[in-house]
Amino acid sequence: MPSTKMKKQKRNRPAGAPRVKKSNTSGVELLLIQSIDHLGKQGDVVTVKRGYANNYLLPQGLATVASDHHKRMVDKHRAKLQEIEQARLKDLRDLAKHVAKQSVTIEANANEEGHLYGSVGAPEIVDSLKQNDVLLTTDQIRLEGVLKELGLYTVKVHLHQEIEAELKVWVVPTVEDEK
Repeated sequence: MPSTKMKKQKRNRPAGAPRVKKSNTSGVELLLIQSIDHLGKQGDVVTVKRGYANNYLLPQGLATVASDHHKRMVDKHRAKLQEIEQARLKDLRDLAKHVAKQSVTIEANANEEGHLYGSVGAPEIVDSLKQNDVLLTTDQIRLEGVLKELGLYTVKVHLHQEIEAELKVWVVPTVEDEK
């Protein structure tokens, strides 16, 4: 017969997994491998809650344990990392300039007053940009709400913590083919 009492199972770390050290505060110290919005830049030592570290940052490869060895390695390669980051930022700034020059036209079904039967959101804007050979993701498009009327809108495009562009979006009525 199975017992009604369950034994508490001990959680084991996988072999080779780093041991996460507690910091003086209520979190753990990690060294960021990649820059993360609202947390820090690549190479920063940050203190985060244990769950965030174990469930997101470490498994995704975004951070590692802040050991002395890792800190020395980052200090050694910081110049190279900054050079790579500067090249990436330059590419993103060029993309921002290119996006700012773009004007996207999206056709949508609307009534006589100009109200759309549906709405225009980030996926439609991304699809229109793909036709112009500009590849963005839906989370980079920052709408203040869905577009529900015909007209011209200025939409923010978030490319990086420091880089944003503005895109002109025209929402026009669908042209019906007359036969």
